[in-house]
Amino acid sequence: MMAGCKLSDFGDGLKVIVALGCMLLGMSSVAAAMLERMPETSSNTQTLISNVNGYTLNADGKLVQFSQILLRADRVLAVGDQLNIPSDAVRIDGEGKTLIPGLIDAHGHMLGLGQNLLEADLRGTRSEQEAIKRLTSFVAKSTSNNTSTSTINNNSEQWVVGRGWNQVLWDKPEFPSKASLDAVLPNRPVMLSRIDSHAIWVNSKALTLAGITADTTAPAGGEIVKDAQGQPTGILIDNAMNLVEALLPQPDEQTLTAQLDAANRHLLSVGITSMHDAGIPHSVYYFYQKQAKAGALAVRIYAMIAATDPQLAQMLALGHVNDPAGMLSIRSVKVYGDGALGSRGAALLEPYSDAPDKHGLLVTPQEQLPQVFRQVLGANFQLNYHAIGDRANRLAVQQFAQTFTEFPENIERHRVEHAQVIAVEDIPLFKQYGIIPSMQPTHATSDMNMAEDRIGAERLKGAYAWQTFLKQGSRIAFGSDFPVELANPFHGLHAAVTRQNAHQQPAEGWVAEQRVTLAQAFRGFTLDAAYAGFQDTEIGTLEVGKKADFIIIDRDIFTISPNLIRDTQVLQTWVNGQQRY
Repeated sequence: MMAGCKLSDFGDGLKVIVALGCMLLGMSSVAAAMLERMPETSSNTQTLISNVNGYTLNADGKLVQFSQILLRADRVLAVGDQLNIPSDAVRIDGEGKTLIPGLIDAHGHMLGLGQNLLEADLRGTRSEQEAIKRLTSFVAKSTSNNTSTSTINNNSEQWVVGRGWNQVLWDKPEFPSKASLDAVLPNRPVMLSRIDSHAIWVNSKALTLAGITADTTAPAGGEIVKDAQGQPTGILIDNAMNLVEALLPQPDEQTLTAQLDAANRHLLSVGITSMHDAGIPHSVYYFYQKQAKAGALAVRIYAMIAATDPQLAQMLALGHVNDPAGMLSIRSVKVYGDGALGSRGAALLEPYSDAPDKHGLLVTPQEQLPQVFRQVLGANFQLNYHAIGDRANRLAVQQFAQTFTEFPENIERHRVEHAQVIAVEDIPLFKQYGIIPSMQPTHATSDMNMAEDRIGAERLKGAYAWQTFLKQGSRIAFGSDFPVELANPFHGLHAAVTRQNAHQQPAEGWVAEQRVTLAQAFRGFTLDAAYAGFQDTEIGTLEVGKKADFIIIDRDIFTISPNLIRDTQVLQTWVNGQQRY
């Protein structure tokens, strides 16, 4: 049997059914634990949680307070201060704690998070040498216990993978080289992803396996960084990463389940009850459906199919996927526009201020956009276009406008993922065409140390422009882009309200005029994130008839000093009317 499937609480007949389900459906330990915690109540049993400091948004997006919430099964039955409570209701004392809707991350990578939790973590390193030290420590530990899903076997072909380095934060802010990896792991291929996943750092072994030499030409939309002698340095950017990534063993179902389990646990612990998975291949498309059928999804997933997947047409032909329990929805496609600002892969209209010979990269060539937009909109799917630079954002808006004339029946709630650096004159076009900017507040506070160097002060006027979007009436879907950033949504709420990092710097906030109010930020992580996934009638607020997704936290984020929001701790997380954390 799979770990976590305990049968002691079930009758003999049900034990057989549960055992078969666990074995045949591959139920994760999180799902099995969820099953064990389910109370033995009928679907008509009502649960009252009283004595809470409750906050939610109403149908108009306005903040309202309450002290009691009544649940039946997976739904909210009533919310208020004076409720009609049946005598047989299960009663729970909220002990005066603050209760809010479960938070929604509108842009993350579920299995990427799970993988990141199980692989070499280079986040926060201050130098290339520190990253190497962190890596060798991970390899020594994983070799001794042989439990890491990021290693395959103990031979010279065993890949070592990791993530999280950011040369911009290093004492010497330059790209690392293959030489430092060769010195410690000369015989095993190594691939370490930059924090934004738009560049990888590899050793000579990996370059050799990929056949990358001084004579190798980078694929369109990618760059093989070379030294003065024309030799590859070990840094591959955007589409050039595929040359190495294609060699990695594909994760099997056991590995995917371990990643899902780790991500489920982590997201529940920080108060995320729903997430939008930004770009999944066909293997994960089918894996998620199997896990949903097995009841193994502890967090709601709104998944975007990767437009680069060779089976895109087949998946579109199958139509929308909607799990009856509401835990999985697949009705959107992620199209990849450009790279990232940190690696100078974001596509800009004018050259980089700190690299006049670079304009960035288009991951999907411009001439291919009409076809892919027609394919997605014509199949009645939502299209979510990754755009960091102002050129990529302009191409996105222009292509949406053109394709909307061909498919007027499908013009609602399409998105630009990141919408990070935009020509000021292009921002009103988002409102004109109803395009949702899906933005990540912590990207601003992570990028503030290099963004002006990359694009200059003038272009900064249209960058990370949350308040500008809100003032024109756009609805912003907020997220984190985990594991690029930490998944904790309270970090995002703090960044949105203060425009400060974890150390409360800069004191007045970075480009402070783009700060938002806490109510606006809260809406971006709840109602408007749900709206961006066509789920606002089911989740995002605690209204009568909606799903009972909520969290209990250790402080009143609406009354405390904004600099304390970031440290909020989650005490309980409820999904579908059941306590999951």
